[in-house]
Amino acid sequence: MNKTSLLLLTTVLLGLALTGGAYMTVRQPRGIRNNNPGNIENNGIPWNGLSQDQTDERFYQFQKPEFGIRAMARILNNYQIHHGLNTVRGLIDRWAPPIENDTNSYAEHIAHAAGVNPDQPIEVSEHLNQIIPAMIKHENGQQPYSADTIQAGINMAYA
Repeated sequence: MNKTSLLLLTTVLLGLALTGGAYMTVRQPRGIRNNNPGNIENNGIPWNGLSQDQTDERFYQFQKPEFGIRAMARILNNYQIHHGLNTVRGLIDRWAPPIENDTNSYAEHIAHAAGVNPDQPIEVSEHLNQIIPAMIKHENGQQPYSADTIQAGINMAYA
């Protein structure tokens, strides 16, 4: 047995001993568990790809992450089309209202990821590949999806 295998075995056995033999599980963030990485609140819109059982009282649950990403892309595009929001700060102020969030920090994070100034006018659809992964990371503390998964969700928004 090599050192790495021995260390892994020791770690597992120690974990089992400390938990009384129970397996340790890591709970994913709510948005990831719900396949709703943007943490879109359930307001009754019948989104494509909703899970049949909506057991979360506050947030939508989707069948797979692509449907949650699709909803994010559609909402962000609609912010520009219907509300005239064409800056990262404008998008984030609407997405995550300042009453509940540090929107300045959020907007700075997303703008940096998109390579733009938070107050710079942009064509939202041209920056979704940068904005959405950064929002997922900000909303969940992690961004576990591949570029292909992100792109599939964005493509579904235009289908």
